[in-house]
Amino acid sequence: MMLNLTDVLLDDKRIAAEAVIGLKELEFSFGSFPVEKSGPVLITVEKDEKGNLEIDGRGTVSVRIPCDRCLDDVTVPLELDFVEKVPQRAEVSPEEARRGPESEDDDISAFDPDCYLDGYNLDVDKLLLGEALLNWPSRVLCREDCKGLCPVCGQNLNHGDCGCERKALDPRMAKVLDVFSKFKEV
Repeated sequence: MMLNLTDVLLDDKRIAAEAVIGLKELEFSFGSFPVEKSGPVLITVEKDEKGNLEIDGRGTVSVRIPCDRCLDDVTVPLELDFVEKVPQRAEVSPEEARRGPESEDDDISAFDPDCYLDGYNLDVDKLLLGEALLNWPSRVLCREDCKGLCPVCGQNLNHGDCGCERKALDPRMAKVLDVFSKFKEV
């Protein structure tokens, strides 16, 4: 969805809009994840006292992500609550844009604003894609006691035991075990 920012940029007005998320899946370099459910995103755009754009947004997106242990799909809600500050374009030279903010007090967007600003329009979907990446969970489990996959045959151990011998042995004890296996009674 594109949000027109003409009133904010030219007339210093404040825009408050409810944007519908048009993303059907989130595509990143590490995979593609279907969007199960998405609510509207409340976005407010205004200029601050320095002339920088301030984009404030809140919304929720539920994404289907595979469990880190067993690879079953898990629906994970991502809470998108963000404030982006974009420098006024006329005052920022290309060299300043590459260097970033002058001090740590300047809370200017870490993303390149050109990726979600197109002239006087804000591409809400691209902005939300970046925010979803920032809010991505570090670990996804289908349940806390997930047993994962069998390292021998690959069966999901949450659905039942496969019967494979999964005895983890210390490789330093291999020679000792060979001695015992020779004298093993049948």
